[in-house]
Amino acid sequence: MAGTTATRREAAGIPSAAAAPALRAAGLVKQFASRRALDGVSLEVAQGAAVGMVGANGAGKTTFLKCALDLCAPDAGGVEIFGRDARLPAARARLAYLPERFVPPYYLLGREFAAMTLALAGARYDAARAARLAAELELDPQALERPVRQLSKGMTQKLGLAACFLLERDLYVLDEPMSGLDPAGRLAVKSVLAGLRRGGKALFFTSHVLTDVEELCSSVAVLDQGRLRFSGAPGALRARYGAESLERAFLNCIRSDAQATAVNA
Repeated sequence: MAGTTATRREAAGIPSAAAAPALRAAGLVKQFASRRALDGVSLEVAQGAAVGMVGANGAGKTTFLKCALDLCAPDAGGVEIFGRDARLPAARARLAYLPERFVPPYYLLGREFAAMTLALAGARYDAARAARLAAELELDPQALERPVRQLSKGMTQKLGLAACFLLERDLYVLDEPMSGLDPAGRLAVKSVLAGLRRGGKALFFTSHVLTDVEELCSSVAVLDQGRLRFSGAPGALRARYGAESLERAFLNCIRSDAQATAVNA
């Protein structure tokens, strides 16, 4: 029966879960009043790949994540997660997500927040594993025993990342994961992310720090004014715009496209 189902899926052009991208968005459109936040965005994140989405403030990055995770309904287009419609709760069972702006219940201890997160996902809290991950993230172990209200912005961010990474998933979706972190914290988080990628996990995150994207990602997606301006290897973006740094290539990309839009208007 299973073989017959797989054969039928292949005959219908539907990829198997093993072959399908971790995430595929096709023609996403999202309109807010007179502003089009997403304008036909299509993007794929292959299984085991690391993709960084970059863009200026208001480019549509968070809106894209919300539409991709069924937290916000697109006006057009669709999303698949491991070959399944993202609107199905079961499709999201293989991913973990951390939003940029998250506020843990202030009255919980750090470990209670992590345990609650795991319990909601149907997993059990392992104190020893949590302590090891906290050390890898350079999160003070005492933060797990302190109320969330006593934690700094950076410590709270690391706590959220720890809770996310404690979930063993095949895809990690992170909105500005380095937000609020000092240089040592950023280095620690990047080390954990690199380890996840070496372990075959797929990563998709937004960032304003182009050096982090270049260091961690096999592909960069440039989003500007709701449109995908570029998707490909960081080196290919530099080559296309004749820039030595990814930051300069990014600026050349969005500025040249803005100029072209103005000329054609």
